Amino acid sequence: MIKETLAQIEELGGRALAAIKESADLDTVNDLRVKILGKKGELTAVLKTMGRLSAEERPVIGARANEVREAVEKAISEQMKKLKLLHYESRIRKEAIDVTLPGKRAASGKPHPMSIVLGDLKDIFRSMGYTVVTGPEIEETRYVFDMLNTHEGHPARDESDTFYVSDDVILRTQTSSVQIRTMLENKPPIAVISPGRVFRRDEVDATHSPVFNQCEALVVDKGITFADLKGTLETFMKRLYGSSVKLRFRPHHFPYTEPSAEVDLSCFKCGGSGCSMCKNEGWIEMLGAGVVHPQVLRNCGIDPEIYSGFAFGVGLERITMMRYEIDDMRHLYENDIRFLKQF
Repeated sequence: MIKETLAQIEELGGRALAAIKESADLDTVNDLRVKILGKKGELTAVLKTMGRLSAEERPVIGARANEVREAVEKAISEQMKKLKLLHYESRIRKEAIDVTLPGKRAASGKPHPMSIVLGDLKDIFRSMGYTVVTGPEIEETRYVFDMLNTHEGHPARDESDTFYVSDDVILRTQTSSVQIRTMLENKPPIAVISPGRVFRRDEVDATHSPVFNQCEALVVDKGITFADLKGTLETFMKRLYGSSVKLRFRPHHFPYTEPSAEVDLSCFKCGGSGCSMCKNEGWIEMLGAGVVHPQVLRNCGIDPEIYSGFAFGVGLERITMMRYEIDDMRHLYENDIRFLKQF
């Protein structure tokens, strides 16, 4: 009986040591430990048969069983250390970092082209003594229409052109309402620009949007004439587009200015000879302007016998598109990084 038990222990030990040595991962080694040395393991099962042995045989089997157990435990410990080291070295190779490579820089943002142009526009007018003022985008019709001589029946007040919140409240169609609020709250002399968003019922295309940006200017003081308006616009446009540009004034009608004019800019790309930017006309329509209508001054409590003024408004998208030769307004709103990174 003792020979058979010793043979079982020897066979079990040899098979266990061979299996441990061939193990390729930690899970396999741990499974072998449980299979051989666990409470229900193979070595434990062999030792349970010792009850059939004599008192003299049991110490012999017990001693040999302990030797095999120690050998298996040692083999397991060494194999686990070996596999852990191999795993660690494998991770080092896979996750190696070349410290000599340059670091990855976080992408930095840049100003939007419209923000660039608006910043330049503010700098130009501030250098001429103007103040930047703002006002509400949801506005009463009296500030947008009534006090600007745009009375009931004017096409601009039609629902096909204007977004109405109620009968007397709209999304402003122009920042002229800020000029009215400025004249109501301040006495002349006044020199302000009023940039901001405006809203009109326009279909989206390459040159139109229901939401766009305007910048209007207002000057009110004693002795202000159309000549002051012309000189201001020439200074503004030449600083924005270069000293070679020329301005052309065409008669027009606006209910809040008299006289009124549409202002064209000589094409700074072709010099007036004709190109795709100016549609081969040599001139680019830029803005509307005029001398403030006397009734508008009266509406704001300013005596037109003492004071006069001028005003003009320009679309920020328009001057941005002209400055950077952008052919589609939608590029300014789509946030396409391929477009924006050019600026």
